[in-house]
Amino acid sequence: MIKAVIFDMDGVLLDTESVCFECWKRAGQERGIPDADQAYRLCIGSNTNDTMEILRNRYGADFDAPAFYARTGELFHIIEAEKGLALMPYVVECLQGLKKAGFRLSLASSTRTPTVHRQLTAAGIFDFFESIVCGDTVLHSKPAPDIYLKACESLGLSPAGCIAVEDSPNGVRAATAAGMRCVMVPDQIQPSEEIRALAWNIIPSLQPLCKLLTSL
Repeated sequence: MIKAVIFDMDGVLLDTESVCFECWKRAGQERGIPDADQAYRLCIGSNTNDTMEILRNRYGADFDAPAFYARTGELFHIIEAEKGLALMPYVVECLQGLKKAGFRLSLASSTRTPTVHRQLTAAGIFDFFESIVCGDTVLHSKPAPDIYLKACESLGLSPAGCIAVEDSPNGVRAATAAGMRCVMVPDQIQPSEEIRALAWNIIPSLQPLCKLLTSL
């Protein structure tokens, strides 16, 4: 029996992925890296440690990954301060519906804790979540299962009793590696055949999620 729903944040609840994509593109242009926006796609769902490794593997051991990553963060904060971050479609309706149906809600985001708390609070959805597990609390983020195992533990539930909601391939891999069923809501990356086989369900937006889960 499914008792809880564990959400990713970026690209599922908040429209941050499109902003990050633009920030990586701009930072790459500043440094003469024409494919930096494509490198970002490889890093979606990864925490800082894993992002550094991906960047060095792609651009060489001498690449100043921390400086590049810091610049993408600076650009992100500028956009966030000027324009704010939009909610993805149907977020509030979905969260309200799941709560009303009796599901417990948690969040498992690869983003650092202060950022997650700030962004969820600004978006007005922080209080929906019983627990929040962030990327700076685990050594390896998605596609490793660590963050989802910790989120399940924070609820006192087994992975079999929880559903994950993800937008990225790394997120789907992480949730299924943790022993969870995963609903994918694609954002920046469409599912490959591998991900279609791993995902329990794929839906175009959060709108049908409550009906899908209450029908189990």
